[in-house]
Amino acid sequence: MIRSLHRWPGLIAAVLLIVLALSGAALSVFPELESAKTPALTEPALNVATLAERALAVHPGVEQIRRAPSGAITAFWFNDGTPGAAVIDPATGQAVGSADTPAVERWLRTLHRSLFLDDTGRIVAAIGAAAMLILSLSGAALVVRRTGGWRRIFRPLKGSLSGRLHVEIARIAVAGLFLSSLTALWMTASTFGYVPEGPGLPRLPDVSGQTGLALSDMAVLQDTPVSSLRELTFPYPGDPTDAFALKTDAGEGYIDQGTGDLLIWSDLSAWDRVTETIYMLHTGQGAALLGLILGVMALGVPVMAITGFVLWLSRRRSSPRIRGNVPAGHADTIVLVGSEGGSTWGFAATLHSALTKAGKRVHVAPMSSFAPARYGHATQLVVLAATYGDGTAPASAKGFLDRLAALPHAPAMSIAVLGFGDRSFPHFCEYAAQVARLAADKGWNTTLPMDTVDRQSPQDFARWGRAFGAAIGLPLELAHQPVVPRTDVLTLVSRRDYGAEVQSPTAILRFALPRAPLWRRLIGLGGPRFSAGDLMGIVPEGSAVPRFYSLASGHRDGFAEICVKKHPGGLCSGMLLDLQPGDTVHAFTRRNPDFRPARGQVPVILIGAGTGIGPLVGFARANTRKQPMHLWFGARHPDSDLLYGEELISWEAERRLTSVTTAFSRTAQRTYVQDALRGDGARVAQLIAEGAQVLVCGGRDMAAGVASALTDILAPHGLTPAVLKAEGRYAEDVY
Repeated sequence: MIRSLHRWPGLIAAVLLIVLALSGAALSVFPELESAKTPALTEPALNVATLAERALAVHPGVEQIRRAPSGAITAFWFNDGTPGAAVIDPATGQAVGSADTPAVERWLRTLHRSLFLDDTGRIVAAIGAAAMLILSLSGAALVVRRTGGWRRIFRPLKGSLSGRLHVEIARIAVAGLFLSSLTALWMTASTFGYVPEGPGLPRLPDVSGQTGLALSDMAVLQDTPVSSLRELTFPYPGDPTDAFALKTDAGEGYIDQGTGDLLIWSDLSAWDRVTETIYMLHTGQGAALLGLILGVMALGVPVMAITGFVLWLSRRRSSPRIRGNVPAGHADTIVLVGSEGGSTWGFAATLHSALTKAGKRVHVAPMSSFAPARYGHATQLVVLAATYGDGTAPASAKGFLDRLAALPHAPAMSIAVLGFGDRSFPHFCEYAAQVARLAADKGWNTTLPMDTVDRQSPQDFARWGRAFGAAIGLPLELAHQPVVPRTDVLTLVSRRDYGAEVQSPTAILRFALPRAPLWRRLIGLGGPRFSAGDLMGIVPEGSAVPRFYSLASGHRDGFAEICVKKHPGGLCSGMLLDLQPGDTVHAFTRRNPDFRPARGQVPVILIGAGTGIGPLVGFARANTRKQPMHLWFGARHPDSDLLYGEELISWEAERRLTSVTTAFSRTAQRTYVQDALRGDGARVAQLIAEGAQVLVCGGRDMAAGVASALTDILAPHGLTPAVLKAEGRYAEDVY
C-alpha cells in the first residue's frame, strides 16, 4: 500500500515535479543575492522619521518607503508626472540600485507559481505540491521500514546504485521537501481565498485636518526603528483628509499628518504571523540561508525522479506478469512466493494458471506481503520458497517468518510448502523447511508434507502438483517451461590457464561488456551494472537453468571476470573452459549485496581457496581507499594454481591488500587455508576484536574447515562465527 502510494504519484507527476523543483531551487538563490547587495544598516538606532527625511531630501515626491525582509529599502516617488523607484541607502537616501525585479527572477517565479497558465497553472502547480507531499510522507515511511526504524534511519545502505542513491538523497531531503510542499499548498489556498485573512489595516478615522508637521516632530516615527519597518505610505499631497499609513513587524495604523498623533493601531494577528512565517519558509524571504538549504534539497528531486524511474523499470522488467491475479480479499487460494533471482515466480505463474483453469480464484504475491487479515475468503495457502545463502530468507520473503511467528493462532486455512533449491548446496531448501516447521508449531493444518524442487526441475514440480491436486480434490497437471533469463552477449577477450600440472584445469576468464546505446546510458540502463562479489549467471547451450559464478570485477573496471574450474561432466564449466578469445556467451548478473566489504576503514578478513579467490581479488582491485584488507588464500601448488599471483604482489605493495598469507596443499608442508588461520590465530583474533568483518568464499568443505578454525580461535574471547553472523560481520559465498 505505502509503496503504491509512493510509486504512482512519482511516476505520473515526475516531469511537473522536476520543473517545480528546479525553478524553486533557482529562486532560492535570489534572496541571498538580494541580501548580499543590500546596503548595510550602519546606524542600528536609525528611526523611520530620519530615514523618511533623507529620502525626501533626495526624492521630493516620495509616496512610499518599503523595507524588504532582506533589509533592502525601496523608495517610490512621483515627480513632474513621472513615477520612479529605487533601492536607497538608508544612510544618505541616495539611490543605489534598481527597484525592478530581475527579468530572470520574474520568469522563474511565473514558471514556478503558474507555469505561465495563470490560475489554471496555479492549480496544476498545487497538484504537483500535493504529489510531493504524498511522496515525502510515503517515502519517509519506506525509508524507515527499509532501515529498521527511526533510530536507524541513517544506517549504511546496501543494494543497487540507483536504489542507494534514491534513498540516500531521500533521507536527507525529505524534511525540506515536506516543508516546501506543505507551504506551497497553503500559499495556493491563500491565493484562491480558502485561507482566512487577518483584519488588515483598520479604517481611517477622522483626522485633524492640519498638514505640514515635520517628520522629525512625529513621535511615532521617531520611536519606530528602521529595522522593524515594513512600509510607510505618505498622505496624498495637498489632501488634509489623508494620513500617514505605517506598517511594522508589530502591526499597522495611521498617523495624523498635522499633529503626529497615532490615530488608530492594529496589532499583527496570530493568523497574520502564521501566514507570514509560511511565506518566509517557502520563499526564503527573510531567511535566505534556510531558502538556500531548501533549494539544495529541491535539487534532489530530479535525481530521485530518474533513479525512481530506473528502479520501477527494473522491477517491472524482473517481476512476473500474472494475468487474472484475483485481489487477496476475493481469492480462495493464496500463493506466496519467496524468490531471490526471480525464477520461482515462473513456477508461481504456472501454478496460478492451472488452478485458475480448475475453477479456483487465486491471488499470487510475495511472501513479504503476508497478511492473513486480508485473506477473508481463502481456505488454502501455498508457499513457494527458495533459499538464499545458508538458509536465510530470499529477497521477496523478508519479514515473513516474523509475521508468521507473531500470529496469535493459526487461521482457518491449510498450508502447503514447496521449497526450491540445489541439492549440491549444504542448506538445500533450508528456508522452506523453517517455514514448514514454524507453521506446524503455530498449529496450521497441513495440506501435504513439505516437498522440494531441485535445480528448477519441471519434473519435480509436476510431481508435487499431482500430489497437491489430489490433496485438494483436483486433477492438477503442472507443465512448467522454465523461462530463459534475459541475457547479454559477452565476448571473451582473454583467458589465463592454471592447474594443468595438478589435473585441475582452471581459468581466469575476462569478458568485454556490451556497449548500450547513448539514450539507455543516460537513464541509467547502459548495460549490466555489478560489483565484485555479485554473481554472473551463464546459460549453457541447450539449457534453461543458469549456473552462477562469483564476479572478480565490477562494471567500473570495464570488464566482467570470473574464475572457473572444470568439473567432471560439468555442462557449463566444460563449455566455458572450451572458449577462446573472440567467442561469446549469454550471461546476466545478479546482485549479491550481503557478500561485500563493509564501508569505511573497518578491517576485512578475506578467506578463500581455489576459484573462491575470485570475488576476494575483486574487492582488493576496487580498494583504492586502502581499507585494511587481509587475505588468506589456499591453493594446491604455487607453480600450478596460484591464481592472481602477480596481482597479489602488486596490490600488497600498493596497500590495496594489507597482508597476504598463502597455504598450499600439494607441497611438502601440505597446509590448508584453515591451518594458516590457526597459525595466525592471535592476529586474526586481534583483527576481529577491532571490529573486522570476515568474508569466506570457496567450496563448502573449505568453509566448514574455516568455521571450525575460527571457532577455536575465538572461543577464548567469547565469540563464535555464529555471533559474528548475527552481527553482520561474517558472510560466506559457498559452492
